[in-house]
Amino acid sequence: MNTLDTQTFHSIGRLQQALRSGQLTSQALVRQQLARIECFNPQLNAYVEAYHERALAAASAADRQRQAGIDLGPLHGIPVAIKDLFDVQGRDVTGGSRALAPRRSLSTATAVSRLERAGAIVMGKTHTVEFAFGGWGTNAVMGTPWNPWDRQVHRAPGGSSSGSAVAVASGLASAALGTDTGGSVRIPAGLCGLVGLKTTRGLISRHGLIELCPSLDSVGPITRTVEDAAWMLDAMLGADWQDPVSCRAPVFSAAAGLHLPVTGLRAWVLPHAERVNVAAQVLAVYDRSLLVLQGLGLHLVEQPLPVPLEHCMRVAGGLMSAEGYASLGSLFERDDLTFDPHVRRRVLAGKGIDASGYLALQQQRRSARAAMAQAMLNVDVCVFPTHAVGSLPLAEIDEYGTPLALLGRFANLLELCSVALPAGFDGQGMPVSIQVVGRAFAEPLILRVGQAWQQATDWHLHPPCGWALADAEVA
Repeated sequence: MNTLDTQTFHSIGRLQQALRSGQLTSQALVRQQLARIECFNPQLNAYVEAYHERALAAASAADRQRQAGIDLGPLHGIPVAIKDLFDVQGRDVTGGSRALAPRRSLSTATAVSRLERAGAIVMGKTHTVEFAFGGWGTNAVMGTPWNPWDRQVHRAPGGSSSGSAVAVASGLASAALGTDTGGSVRIPAGLCGLVGLKTTRGLISRHGLIELCPSLDSVGPITRTVEDAAWMLDAMLGADWQDPVSCRAPVFSAAAGLHLPVTGLRAWVLPHAERVNVAAQVLAVYDRSLLVLQGLGLHLVEQPLPVPLEHCMRVAGGLMSAEGYASLGSLFERDDLTFDPHVRRRVLAGKGIDASGYLALQQQRRSARAAMAQAMLNVDVCVFPTHAVGSLPLAEIDEYGTPLALLGRFANLLELCSVALPAGFDGQGMPVSIQVVGRAFAEPLILRVGQAWQQATDWHLHPPCGWALADAEVA
């Protein structure tokens, strides 16, 4: 692997150092990643569409700005990938579906426009589970992205932000934007060995996003490091009148407090009653991770959950189906169109949830949120596994099972924030992840714990092997 190809796997922080010192240009970085997309995307299937001319023009502009002494911050000249649920003006958006012709966006989603305003370069749109309704990352109509940690066997990339995670993990982007309704940022980040930040609903505007479940949907970054995630969050957060939910969110800098101490923080660990649903190899990595956190000065707290994770998963799943059917039901009931059969089943399940059933689900959610808020008075954060099982070969996936949702949906249902962190590997050499969970709008705190974790470990520094690009392959 040549030096420039190696740099495509560097963190935003390291890339920015090279850009500011003149050792690297944004044009060179973008050309390298476009070459990697050309070479590897046929197998990886991370991108729906790469914006070659648009990205190169933006890279050239970033280089000229830098030469003129203009520095827009840590994202200036950095290539990012966008999940194919967000509008980008003048570009198609499909939502991971072929049921209807792609829609040409008339404007750009607020989160994307704020990234561009901070100097980020949009490389293109990445694949998603159809309308973001699935945790394995599979898509029967547009193809399932390939988890790059196994070059020979097609394994689950995690979903629904599957292409975004695969693009970053395989060096086809330096960071990516995803959405999280029940784990859809954290699960693919976890299965692909990356950092995934599930933000508090409303912290980042959802304007210009194809939503699945407005009660639970949130926007978040997928990156190599916690620091990178904090920079992306700082660029995107803030009120947007086009998303009224965002107007209640506070404004802060997540990056500013990353290096504050974590000694003395109380971390709620996964209760024994919940461990029975987690694979042994995942638990082994998780338990070793807890020892590292203890070494950092965190106090581990064992107490039962006020509401079982399985109950949270069922309530959240009901809300997803009910709200998904409300917006997509008339489309998915058509017999003349082609859908992912498993997504169709999940959407049509909402048809049986009437108004009283929906209100009952919302009441259960309110009760669970109140109980969790009371229980978290004893702790500062929770530290749980991100996923209950590792990445499975596609041939072994049971689409009727939801093991990846067990440790994901509760954070959305209870309006918590969470960051997934690379923590090791299972017996098949596939990434295993832990997540640090905090109260609503506690992103600075959970990212501070995540930063301390990455200062003490090096799991985030290991890219997948077998994806080197020869010099001759760069245009």
